[in-house]
Amino acid sequence: MRERTMSTNYQLKRADFIFKNENDWEEVLSKSISRPPQELINELISSELKGRGGAGFPTGLKWKVSSEMKSDVKYVICNADEGEPGTFKDREILSMVPFKVLTAIAICGYVIGAKEGFIYLRGEYNFLRPELLKAINEFEYYCKEIKLDFSIKIFMGSGAYICGEETALFESMEGKRGEPRNKPPYPTYSGYMGKPTVINNVETLAHTYTIFKYGSKRFYDLGVQYSRGSKLFSVSGDTPKPGIYELELGMSLSDFVEEFGDDDTKAVQVGGASGFLVPRKRFSETNIGFQGKLVGISLPTGGSMMLFNSSRSMYNVLDNYLNFFAEESCGQCTPCRVGCQQLLKGIKAVKRGEKNAQYLDKMLKLAETMQVTAKCGLGQSVGNSFSSIVENFREEMIY
Repeated sequence: MRERTMSTNYQLKRADFIFKNENDWEEVLSKSISRPPQELINELISSELKGRGGAGFPTGLKWKVSSEMKSDVKYVICNADEGEPGTFKDREILSMVPFKVLTAIAICGYVIGAKEGFIYLRGEYNFLRPELLKAINEFEYYCKEIKLDFSIKIFMGSGAYICGEETALFESMEGKRGEPRNKPPYPTYSGYMGKPTVINNVETLAHTYTIFKYGSKRFYDLGVQYSRGSKLFSVSGDTPKPGIYELELGMSLSDFVEEFGDDDTKAVQVGGASGFLVPRKRFSETNIGFQGKLVGISLPTGGSMMLFNSSRSMYNVLDNYLNFFAEESCGQCTPCRVGCQQLLKGIKAVKRGEKNAQYLDKMLKLAETMQVTAKCGLGQSVGNSFSSIVENFREEMIY
């Protein structure tokens, strides 16, 4: 069968896996741990599930590498530090279908040989903690019944955006300041407490539940080549349909805007503040997924899709993003600590007329420098929104 790669062959389709009832989680768990670990790994690899946090690393490969590590202690961590502006899907998963995530964490523990799992919960999501603890207690009771030696604990974050980065998250859990580590080593080799660790975000784990329940083919048949399966999208901004939607990957942005726009959409921010702003003229050539350069422009996303119509000032949008990054930078590396401040000061100076329009070009070079020299994804991604807004809405930066 010919692979679907072109957006022209794609029809916007809704899926309904993540928020389906989870009344059969006991069966999914017991059946999964009766299978050999390698069989479960092969199932994930066959599905071609990629991390839904935005980076897109193959989930099956991550589990495989960690399972092969020789260590007396290993860990599984669910990254629920949902701090990206415009993203609000993970809290709904934990609120509505927590047992899917708990089951996936335990199955991962079985596969890699871990006996302990953690949910790193965003500090602002403390309201989820009581019900989540009840679910964990019920889940662990069932684990004892089926003689599965596995426990799950909640670790509360403290409101730091940087702790969404996996190694900064480990530092936070270890009682240190939340700052990114140098890589390598990678978490699968040396993660939490220096032990092999699998860390997946909430949605990724929920999808593994779907795969173990229905099989890899059902997941694989969704989406397009290199972008298999469905994805949750947090839709916000100037849209008549705000909310959370599960859609197949591979859509063109024009398909998305036709469905969720307000007939005056001039730009879409794909992937939150750390993502790219796409102007109207590039909607048709931009696809959502991991297709790379196969067709036009392909943008992965952690799920945030913010729509802006003609009433919005792109200067104000960029000013908001840069204030956010300047506030949330951990300050560990100079490119990010100084760069965020200088970009913010620069656009203000141009807007006030203190600097001429050509100064924007100098700031674009600074943003490029940050992308290649910053230590972690925060500093590296500032240039995404900065460059895409300045290059496509230059006049709004000046007048």
